[in-house]
Amino acid sequence: MRRSQALAADAHATFVHALLLGLLLLPPTAWARVPWNLSALSDPPKTYPAPEFHENGVRALFFDGVPWHGKPTRVFAWYGVPTHSKSVRLPAVVLVHGGDGTAFADWVRLWNSRGYAAIAIDTCGSVPIPAGNNTWQRSPVGGPPCWEESFDQIDWPEKDQWPYQAVADIILANSLLRSLPEIDPNRIGITGISWGGYLTTLAASIDRRFRFAAPVYGCGFLGEDSYWIPQFRLMDAIRAHKWLHLWDPSVYLKKAKMPFLWVDGTNDSFYPLDSLRKSYLLPRVPRTLCIRVRMPHSHDEGERPEEIYAFADRLLRSMPPLATVQAQRQREEVVWLSYTAQIPIAKADFNYTTDRGDWKDRNWITAAAESQGQDKFRATLPPGVTAYYFNLTDEHGLVVSSDLRFVAGTAR
Repeated sequence: MRRSQALAADAHATFVHALLLGLLLLPPTAWARVPWNLSALSDPPKTYPAPEFHENGVRALFFDGVPWHGKPTRVFAWYGVPTHSKSVRLPAVVLVHGGDGTAFADWVRLWNSRGYAAIAIDTCGSVPIPAGNNTWQRSPVGGPPCWEESFDQIDWPEKDQWPYQAVADIILANSLLRSLPEIDPNRIGITGISWGGYLTTLAASIDRRFRFAAPVYGCGFLGEDSYWIPQFRLMDAIRAHKWLHLWDPSVYLKKAKMPFLWVDGTNDSFYPLDSLRKSYLLPRVPRTLCIRVRMPHSHDEGERPEEIYAFADRLLRSMPPLATVQAQRQREEVVWLSYTAQIPIAKADFNYTTDRGDWKDRNWITAAAESQGQDKFRATLPPGVTAYYFNLTDEHGLVVSSDLRFVAGTAR
């Protein structure tokens, strides 16, 4: 087993090396160029009624997207506002669905119930009519097919490819919200799940008007460790790198200017922890982590974390913040964590693994951290530990994680 794992690791390293070599072969001007024109996308798009779609408490609409293959497109969306707020300009959020998803009215209503206006858009050129096999009916005025199909689009013109189109439509959704008289344009955030989390990191890096970003599962470095490594291996190294250079969030995250909340699970098979860590270290902005042990990967699980709403409440409604990790230190086998919190911390867990190899297969063990007086916890590293982090849980059950740390020489 160890020999097979070593061979797999060598093959992976060879593949990553080929991608990095492809990066070096690109012309220097390709490094800094951003395909999206924020100035053009900042104008609010024209909207159209969608009377054939009905959901209680929300409104269906289409808005003009960006052209696809030279033809106009329209994006389907659900929009809703809280029923109890009529005269106050509202905070708002753009909701970006994940794979096998579409615009979800329930998600809009959930945010409405928390006091937010919300718009959920379809990013796959579809409408919310089931078409079987976890797919949705294509719109005759929709944009390109999405998700994995974007790998096969890499030789198309950049602005016809799905990642460009989806991010542009998200920016247009932000522009639309900002134009509405009931919305406070300075209090708009974004959250997305899975592929929607991936899009959230891209859109937030490009559109600095967002007040916060909360990607769930999604991150960058898809070519280094992700569910899609086999897909990249099916492409030649130059085409694979072309996709990654154009559309991997790692290329753009340093441009982000708003606070981020990163939500993921220790064993996520799509966006592994090592890629998540590389991603959250890129933006030079305040960050909050919420990494749950073995958090399932689904849309229901991704929209559920209360930490997302608390994070938004702090930034858009001046509510108490989540706990903040101030420092994390290690001296030999002992690690310390210091923090600040307005809401008292009920417990601290020390999560660690002694496994190596694929992150999705690692076993994580949780032990109680030892209090070291006010605002500090400590734990002792068990023999053979390869990676670890702390989870702080406050009196409301909200979780904030410390930085994921690797023990030297054991990251993979």
